[in-house]
Amino acid sequence: MSSFEDADTEETMTCLQVTVYHPGQKQSGIFQSIRFYTREKLPSSEVVKFGRNSNVCHYTFQDKQVSRVQFSLQLFKKFDSSVLSFEIKNMSKRTNLIVDNKELGYLNKMDLPYKCIVRFGEYQFLIEKEDGESMEFFEILFNMSPRSLLQENNWPAHLPIPEFSSSSSWSTQRTSPTEMDENELLTERARGEGWRV
Repeated sequence: MSSFEDADTEETMTCLQVTVYHPGQKQSGIFQSIRFYTREKLPSSEVVKFGRNSNVCHYTFQDKQVSRVQFSLQLFKKFDSSVLSFEIKNMSKRTNLIVDNKELGYLNKMDLPYKCIVRFGEYQFLIEKEDGESMEFFEILFNMSPRSLLQENNWPAHLPIPEFSSSSSWSTQRTSPTEMDENELLTERARGEGWRV
């Protein structure tokens, strides 16, 4: 028997393909510390942090507008599932993270969809997950887009829905708080629900 026949079967790894875009990416070198177009293998136990601080973050952005730790990705396995999933957590106290159209405040987290747009400030990330068999490792592959990911992928440019509120139309029309008595509030709510007032 040859060593080829005795070798362990190689497992495929879950891979996150991350396509990045920032309008100043060519002039400012904000992505200079990221290795593009190369798969990077990481242990499943790794919490992958993105931000400005190279002592803490695995992937750094050369931009003072970015928090020291902006957001993190962590691998987990759901009950009764054979595939690995990711959760994304906003680690910035000053900037909300938008995942598709869901807005995450500081320390809010959610399951990362198979394909989604993640945004903060002028940064855009298209994150796509490919399932693999390995439970020990996963991979990340970075690509750079020359154009806005929202336009390139025909992503709807809706206003984000904050994680803590509902998306009812009457509550999102107002952009700043106003003072009103309870009769005005009831009248406004009735109009929003289509009642004759």
